[in-house]
Amino acid sequence: MAGLVDSVGALAADTRFSGVVRADAGDDVVVAGAYGYANRAFGVPNTCDSQFAIASGVKGLTALTIVSLIEQGQLDLTTTARSVLEADLPLIDDDVTVEHLLEHRSGIGDYLDEDAHGEIDEYVLAVPVYELRNTEQYLRVLDGHVRKFEPDTEFSYSNGGYVVLALMAERISGTPFHDLVEQRVCVPAGMVDTGFLQSDELPGRAAVGYLEAEGLRTNVLHLPVRGSGDGGIYSTAADVRALWVAMFSGRIVAEHWVARMISPCSVVPAQGMRYGLGFWTHGAHDAVTLEGFDAGVSFRTVHDPLRNITHTVLSNTSNGAWPITRHLDEQLGM
Repeated sequence: MAGLVDSVGALAADTRFSGVVRADAGDDVVVAGAYGYANRAFGVPNTCDSQFAIASGVKGLTALTIVSLIEQGQLDLTTTARSVLEADLPLIDDDVTVEHLLEHRSGIGDYLDEDAHGEIDEYVLAVPVYELRNTEQYLRVLDGHVRKFEPDTEFSYSNGGYVVLALMAERISGTPFHDLVEQRVCVPAGMVDTGFLQSDELPGRAAVGYLEAEGLRTNVLHLPVRGSGDGGIYSTAADVRALWVAMFSGRIVAEHWVARMISPCSVVPAQGMRYGLGFWTHGAHDAVTLEGFDAGVSFRTVHDPLRNITHTVLSNTSNGAWPITRHLDEQLGM
């Protein structure tokens, strides 16, 4: 890993990267760097403990929350969405299960279909973003989308499916989804700086998301004011590392469930990856990945459980993370 700090720094400068980079090998932090600004208007620089939105990275935390409910007998992989939703979202097939939703094999219509939309910065929600502050409010955007295919016949990445999972978890447990993630994932993992922040009242260490490499235009009009099961949580590089350590040591859910969650259910050639229950795995080896991409947000973390190596890149621009995370993959053999 000699020279990695210098090569990452040079690439960050070349690409005008804004965000945080961290790589860990066992108990050693081998790279930790912050670049660019958390708030351009006030000249506030990013720091290694800045909180960044991680977009779809939250799907791993949602999956862990669901599995923890399964462990306690409140849900099962075979629980149908209909048994919990009752009359809500009538276009979801009656035989769609928790397992189908976790695997992205439910076939339900998606309110944010990544196969159908163009540039991420151009997407606008069908309702005002300030109306999406809790999971029940997402019913408005989840409803009215026709089925794409029969359950368990194809893989199709589904944001809506993970909001449905959040809704099911909330209704089954009687606890707001945001609190469930904190109680069942963040607390046992020691993720003290992770939570569903609201974009209209970000605290001082939270990085504002920007749509362009330069300028002041933010993503505040493009994303729900508070996320849910498919995206929107904020975290730090240290907390992401803590998540991997806690997950693979069985502190969040039992280790046999972790093995099940990272076992591939689908091969996704377009990504060169495989997908389990909430987590991507490499197409050729055992590295596990969480990734997020949204307007003003790019995030990727890769963990090799055999070598206990992690690298994480968090950026408050739409495409900032990708050159550096590719470089880390090459340099660390991930």
